Amino acid sequence: MMADVVAQMGPAFLGSRLKRLGERMQASAALVTSSAGLALQPGHMAVLAALRNAPMSVGQLAEACGTSQPGVTRTLSQLRDLGMIDEAQAPDQRSRVVALSTKGREAVAVLTSEVWPRVGMAAEQILAQVDGDFLAALAVVERALSEASISERGLRVSPGLLRLREYDDALAHHFHDINAEWIEGMFRLEPTDREVLENPRSRIVEPGGCILFVEAPGLGIVGTCALQKTGPGTFELTKMGVRKTARGLKAGEFLLEAIIARAQEMGASKLYLLTNHICEAAIHLYEKLGFVHDAGIMADYGARYERCDVAMLYRGR
Repeated sequence: MMADVVAQMGPAFLGSRLKRLGERMQASAALVTSSAGLALQPGHMAVLAALRNAPMSVGQLAEACGTSQPGVTRTLSQLRDLGMIDEAQAPDQRSRVVALSTKGREAVAVLTSEVWPRVGMAAEQILAQVDGDFLAALAVVERALSEASISERGLRVSPGLLRLREYDDALAHHFHDINAEWIEGMFRLEPTDREVLENPRSRIVEPGGCILFVEAPGLGIVGTCALQKTGPGTFELTKMGVRKTARGLKAGEFLLEAIIARAQEMGASKLYLLTNHICEAAIHLYEKLGFVHDAGIMADYGARYERCDVAMLYRGR
């Protein structure tokens, strides 16, 4: 299955992901609207909802809908063509306001009784699967953006600082997805891969090993690596992968240095790894940080994976 690049890019693509989500939900809501016999689009709904109580000016509508005045003007033009609105003089006689026409009021009555409740209940079913109050969290994001935009915040930070994260069950899906992506892209998932990737705590952490992650600012978790204990003082460096989205950040080298240091802290007397010759970039990195090719490791452990034709032992730099 093709990787979801937008999801993988984490917070850096939050806007794109929310836009994609919004478009998907609006397309479905449009079908509900159409089934009610209304030739209206999702982009019309906020303006129609705002006009239910009283006529409003373009500026008032923009404020009520949280959008730009040019955007509201375009929506009003479409609604005018559909016969949903009329223009009138404001009570102060100094400006023009927009009001629902008879046809518009009839349409809003259908929306209120048939469409919005159906769409709302469907959305509630989805939100029921989310931990916490999603709408409250969304309101926090909206307030934060009103205080300072992405561009304003982006100019204040310095990217490139990688951070190490310890294993947590909440991060287990990253361990699975990152490794499954590179393995399936070059080989195939073997039974031993699936067993470890689907049960990281019981297969790696609890028997005395560890799993580390690397997090990049704005991108989230971009890489992972494990130490699997295979004997007294003996550890296999395994399941190391970095997302393609992190290329150029040297996340792999950062992670490999961290996992070697962790193995030393854990008292490893033997640290080895198993790989395949086509993983040339990874092998070059292993050699750079102190691993050497070792026939003994191949003889003792190489049969674990069908794809294994390279075995390396850590000698240090």
